[in-house]
Amino acid sequence: MEVAVIILVIAVIFVTQSVKVVPQQHAWVVERLGKYTGTLMPGLNFLIPFVDKVAYKHLLKEVPLDIPSQVCITRDNTQLQVDGILYFQVTDAMRASYGSSNYIMAISQLAQTSLRSVIGKLELDKTFEERDIINAQVVQAIDEAALNWGVKVLRYEIKDLTPPKEILHAMQQQITAEREKRALIAASEGRRQEQINIATGEREAFIARSEGEKQAAINNAQGEAAAILTVAEANAQAIERVAAAIRQPGGEQAVQLKVAEKAVEAYSRVAADATTTLIVPSNMTEVAALVGSAMKMVQAQKPGNS
Repeated sequence: MEVAVIILVIAVIFVTQSVKVVPQQHAWVVERLGKYTGTLMPGLNFLIPFVDKVAYKHLLKEVPLDIPSQVCITRDNTQLQVDGILYFQVTDAMRASYGSSNYIMAISQLAQTSLRSVIGKLELDKTFEERDIINAQVVQAIDEAALNWGVKVLRYEIKDLTPPKEILHAMQQQITAEREKRALIAASEGRRQEQINIATGEREAFIARSEGEKQAAINNAQGEAAAILTVAEANAQAIERVAAAIRQPGGEQAVQLKVAEKAVEAYSRVAADATTTLIVPSNMTEVAALVGSAMKMVQAQKPGNS
């Protein structure tokens, strides 16, 4: 009975030592008599009991690694408190086992030194503007060294950049001054545009008024010219009709009568004015002589007289 129990215990130990079931996304490194002999992949695997042993077990999933906060000095000698997070993945279980005694610690320390080196090349303002560039350079620097450790660095992200309180206060003042400057510039540009618009409107209004005055002057001149021409044509037609009437039989007598009437009318108007002294010729025949002279002038204008 005791022998059966011993055999059963030996069988159980033999099975547990020889049969290994590896979970998905894991890799186990096997050593045979202290020497690397292979890597067990996910699934059922068999080992030689008491000869082979699982020396290292690695997780092949993506692993986030928190990088401790540290003080970095920028190119312009400003201190920054920086912390971040690193994502890596084991790609070679054998190198991860024998390439470094502690690849996680090695990656963490290398991330800190690489970050200090990258930030030391940048000025303070650039560190806030170029986070993506900083992350990419840190990943590149770590990934080159991590290849020997069987680790692939996927990405690095800066979680926080914290400058000293004095620098934060100065930055806030700078931002406030910059915004005030932009506000003043915008206001001055608005006043400038307003003055330009007013000047443009006044110029266009002046041009419009001058064009209107010019057109009005042209219209007035044309109206006056047309009126003068119409009056002249009317006078000419009247003179032609008077001349034609004089040439008719009895026309001269009619003219004499008209001239006499006008003379008498003129004398009467002069006599009616109390402030006017009227001198009447002593010989009224002189009036008749005046009328006769006017008639001679009319006869002289007839065609055929020279």
